[in-house]
Amino acid sequence: MTRLEILKTYKIYIGGQFPRTESGRYYTPLDAKGKALANICLSSKKDVRNAVVAARKAAGSWAERSAFNRGQILYRIAEMLEGRHAQFVEELMKQGLSKMNATKEVNLSIDRIVYYAGWCDKYNAILSSVNPVASSHFNFSSCEPMGVVGIIAEQSTSLIGLVSLVLPAICGGNTVIVLASEKLPLCAVTFAEVLNSSDLPGGVVNILTGSPSEMAPTLASHKDVNALLVSHLEDNFKKELSILAVENLKRKFDYTPDWNLEKSQALHYIADLQEIKTTWHPIENVGGATSSY
Repeated sequence: MTRLEILKTYKIYIGGQFPRTESGRYYTPLDAKGKALANICLSSKKDVRNAVVAARKAAGSWAERSAFNRGQILYRIAEMLEGRHAQFVEELMKQGLSKMNATKEVNLSIDRIVYYAGWCDKYNAILSSVNPVASSHFNFSSCEPMGVVGIIAEQSTSLIGLVSLVLPAICGGNTVIVLASEKLPLCAVTFAEVLNSSDLPGGVVNILTGSPSEMAPTLASHKDVNALLVSHLEDNFKKELSILAVENLKRKFDYTPDWNLEKSQALHYIADLQEIKTTWHPIENVGGATSSY
């Protein structure tokens, strides 16, 4: 007798929980041989709105965490991913990669997480400044996170494209809603399981699966999302999202590097999602010396 395989149901990740989509829909992606890979939630516009609420709720406390502690948590994500290395390689192979390329992608993803973990307590010192002014003041410019960031991950990669956009965003104190690859979704939800066991507070990263063409317009037009990141989308789709984003003054960034290259990790991916805030602090002259108060 031929045993009927029980396909895993990959649920979405919102607010530190793993709910099924509120629509009750799912789809079944196929491998190169036409074999069903898993049951994947087909998320709805309501799921997007729920994820935005969760991300906004988590934004304040995550931004206020010490930079050192954020770095510890990001490094813990790398540790947990390393511990499930074989599972991610297997899932990438199911989705069409050779064992060599799958291993390379998992290794690079782990290294990229460590890279951004190292930046957590350093980027502000580099991007900030003390500004010269023509008055008795100190003038400081420093970074603050934008807030809630929507991400449409590269559709042709399962893991590295997602990691390369999520990590610089949360490194800088932002919270995110991610629309994972529709055809290659397995690693995105398994990565959510890694996040859930790595000390990352619920709501900092929210991951949805399904059709970007259905969900992305809601994300782009949502007034409580501060920025939108897209990667390797078709021109017509990018134009549609740009129009929706500009209507509510949302910043939009379009990244098109080869995420499998080491040079596709850099400080500017963190800096793009920072607001520069300037503070004036008065100086009092006392007996020829200066002091602040």
